[in-house]
Amino acid sequence: MTSSRPYLIRALYEWIVDNGYTPYMLVDTSLDVVEVPRAFVENGRIILNISPEATHSLVLGNEAVTFNARFSGTAMDVHVPVISVLAIYARENGQGMMFGDQDDTPPDPGSGTPIKKPEVEIGPKAPPETKRPNLKIVK
Repeated sequence: MTSSRPYLIRALYEWIVDNGYTPYMLVDTSLDVVEVPRAFVENGRIILNISPEATHSLVLGNEAVTFNARFSGTAMDVHVPVISVLAIYARENGQGMMFGDQDDTPPDPGSGTPIKKPEVEIGPKAPPETKRPNLKIVK
């Protein structure tokens, strides 16, 4: 079965844009085929603004995300294999989805392999949830 990642990227991109937010994409730059401005890479990752206003000729394909954008005033072609996309989310509220680092297949439930959480945090942390008051009727 083909990977669901490119379909989810396209769906989330459309959802974020339709709601008037700015889609950001977190990319793992460790693969040699990733073409991004290396000056902006931090800890092997880069966050790209993929909004319609920031990109030109954006293609959210099954194999790669490609577009042209300006970085510090210089136009550059960007090529990101879908497997290198770690997350797509809205800049304004952090809503979106994170993907696994490299493996797109879920672990076998019987294998006992724990699901690994990504080490990257996106957007501002939500404030700790406070417990709401609870009233009971006592007779």
